[in-house]
Amino acid sequence: MDETPLEIESSAAAPYSDAALPADHRSGFVAVIGRPNVGKSTLLNRLLGQKIAITSPKPQTTRDQILGILTAADAQMLFLDTPGIHRPLHKLGEYMVQTAADTIADADVVLWLVDVNTPPTAEDRAIAELLQQLTTRRRKRITLPPLILGFNQVDRWGGDTESTAKRISEYTALLDWLMQSASGDRPAVSTAVFSATTGKGEAELLALVRDLLPPGPRYYPEDQVTDVDLRYMAAEIIREKALYLLQDEVPHSLAVEVDEFVERSDKLTYISAILYVERESQKGIVLGSSGAMIKRIGQAARPDIEELVGTKVYLELWVKVWERWRKRQNLLKQLGYVVERGR
Repeated sequence: MDETPLEIESSAAAPYSDAALPADHRSGFVAVIGRPNVGKSTLLNRLLGQKIAITSPKPQTTRDQILGILTAADAQMLFLDTPGIHRPLHKLGEYMVQTAADTIADADVVLWLVDVNTPPTAEDRAIAELLQQLTTRRRKRITLPPLILGFNQVDRWGGDTESTAKRISEYTALLDWLMQSASGDRPAVSTAVFSATTGKGEAELLALVRDLLPPGPRYYPEDQVTDVDLRYMAAEIIREKALYLLQDEVPHSLAVEVDEFVERSDKLTYISAILYVERESQKGIVLGSSGAMIKRIGQAARPDIEELVGTKVYLELWVKVWERWRKRQNLLKQLGYVVERGR
């Protein structure tokens, strides 16, 4: 049960056969990139109509690449939610940035999310630099896929048409090098203005993405929304609840690993998970007085996990200290965070 993807188990190794597809059917991968906490996971969840990526007010919540499958009559869009691009301070940060960079290199379309309410930040400029580096570095030079600058959080934007155009120009100016190298058959950079929170502009964004994807078949059944297994999702739900409930000093040094996931009956699933922290003082914070905090985390996570697996859940949580785990390659590997060298 713990290895079954949400909805229907499938593989993307070969196209999913469907002879009824229209002649102009399109498909491909869309890398969703941006600085931390700009709304990438919120957008993915809204587009899919259900939650597959955790969200929180804390930056760098997403650590892995997460696939979201959106199937329409004339297209199958495979959205890849990526970790927020930032300047890494440890090996976990290196893994997160490398994951985003590799996703860009393999995508058919890149959707770069920015906040329409904020002028370009240092992190936004670093993303523009990364995009340029990907097209020029010696070991793996790529042709940048079609790029969409997605201006998110328009629901909080009070600017008029003129100020919106000015804000768009501030971001497109970061991509002058791309404008100069563009071919005449398509614009170097497309733009979309929308709200991942309210859905405003969503239809226009999807139409733009669809038009930029190449012709292709379906790779997944139409009712499959992700390839993420239930064990991973349960761990992410627990981490999400911890991010909301814990103090600011803990979340970035917190990792969650599900060590047991057993279907005990058709009505009950047993899950045991370990919450790893880096210091004994953080362990005390996660546990709380007389275990009050770890109990709250479990109470908050259980309903979401029950909805995910479709049964009642008996959830046990444990807290362990792994000193400096974000900087130790062997511990990162155990948690699935591995930076592949030479890419």
